[in-house]
Amino acid sequence: MPRHARLLVPGLPFHVVQRGVNKGAIFADDLDRDHFLRVMHKAFVKHDVALHAYVLMDNHVHLLATPKTSGGLAHAMRALGTGYVQAFNQRHGRSGPLWQGRFHSSMIDNDAYLLAVYRYIELNPVRAGLVAAPEQAAWSSVHGNLGLRRDPLLTPHPALLMLGGTPAQRRVGYRSFLRDHRRASAEAPAIREHGRTQCPLGSARFLEMLAETLGRPVAARPRGRPRKPGSESR
Repeated sequence: MPRHARLLVPGLPFHVVQRGVNKGAIFADDLDRDHFLRVMHKAFVKHDVALHAYVLMDNHVHLLATPKTSGGLAHAMRALGTGYVQAFNQRHGRSGPLWQGRFHSSMIDNDAYLLAVYRYIELNPVRAGLVAAPEQAAWSSVHGNLGLRRDPLLTPHPALLMLGGTPAQRRVGYRSFLRDHRRASAEAPAIREHGRTQCPLGSARFLEMLAETLGRPVAARPRGRPRKPGSESR
């Protein structure tokens, strides 16, 4: 099956997912996780990609990032993948690929959709049943975004900064937003589907403007084969 061309629009945020091959583990221990973050930080700084949120799961990672250039995200992820896999293989005496193909990326509208992805990423360990609260997940951006500790990897997105006029107000606003599990559960299927299809996530107007800018459709298509004319359900 031919690959879909990536939507490369600099200055817009992306939800990025990278999975282990055959759903296998990509971290053996916390030394691996720490090294992954160090390699990612170096790659993102080098290629001008701002990181807003992340979570490291056992066999995949979620990232929310904004590249400043059209090729920045691809270059950064390539550098991260190569640098981390080489070190992982050497440390654990293995060879061969670690990732399940190339990373998935879905462009996001700069409004409520972006904050929904923040929440989706940082609630991932809760949905997986690993922790009862997002703050209990050790390898997540939630600690930095809630002001529980300084996280030099993070660059707050303007949408996050709009939650309050002061850092204290933003922390309170984001904590309340993060705790809205009912809305988070309602949003999760759409975010997951857009990540799978790598189609942009946003309002109808955002998708229209994006399609006009790129000169091609960007909306997700329904699953399955398109119906033939006159073949409607009887």
